[in-house]
Amino acid sequence: MSWLLGALVFWAVAWGLNAWLAQSRWHRLWPVRLFVPLLFGITILVLWEGVVRGFDIKQVILPAPSLVAQTFANSTDILWVDFQQTVLKGALSGFLIGTTAAFLAAILIDRSSFLTRGLLPIGNFVAALPIVGTAPILVSWFGFDWHSKAAVVVVMVFFPILVNTVQGLRETDQMQRDLMRTYAAGYLTTLTKLRLPAAMPFIFNGLKIATTLALIGAIVAEYFGSPTRGMGFRISTGVGSLSIDLVWAEIFVAALVGSGFYGAVALLERSVTFWHPSQRGQT
Repeated sequence: MSWLLGALVFWAVAWGLNAWLAQSRWHRLWPVRLFVPLLFGITILVLWEGVVRGFDIKQVILPAPSLVAQTFANSTDILWVDFQQTVLKGALSGFLIGTTAAFLAAILIDRSSFLTRGLLPIGNFVAALPIVGTAPILVSWFGFDWHSKAAVVVVMVFFPILVNTVQGLRETDQMQRDLMRTYAAGYLTTLTKLRLPAAMPFIFNGLKIATTLALIGAIVAEYFGSPTRGMGFRISTGVGSLSIDLVWAEIFVAALVGSGFYGAVALLERSVTFWHPSQRGQT
């Protein structure tokens, strides 16, 4: 039980340090803002290690973080192949295709009241369909390689981006659009100079939602058919062979990639929408 006791002591000290930093005058500095969640994450890992070792939990039920780290270090070749198959081929390609198609469709919907009344309700219906229902169909259509995973991702990210973009394009009021017309601005000029900049917070909201959906969609789609590589395939076979440490290593890679993807979009949002009230006062 010494491991558990040590982990609890570390957790208490780290909790107190984080609470003090959050209330200190330095809490807005970026090194402190980075250190607080990092320390919180380390605290969870230490507590996890202490619970597993203190209660002697079997590794096939819950492996210790040290074992997961060892497996990660010894399986970098497998993890890299799975990363390429799931993230670079399936998730990223599907995200780019879905984002581009959703943006173009939003422009068409904005120009057509018929599409507004016809496509958006269908979009809401399709967005509500469970992935476990659509993924097997798309796998049977596009095959077992990454193309079917990209198709699943396209379906998952298309409608959140579409709905947010259409809503953002309607954000400007009538007075602003009338002012552009007094300057003899056409639709394209009004779109690029007024409506798209005003829609950027909504567009980035859809993009941030899509970053998480893209990776989830690619991994889940691999459960319904995949070549002998991919993160979803490895998780499925790892659970079946009781290689739970490898499963947790794949989960760690997925969490790392998802967080990095979301963070990259959030940083891009801050640089593009620096004028928006939600971005003011951030350091």
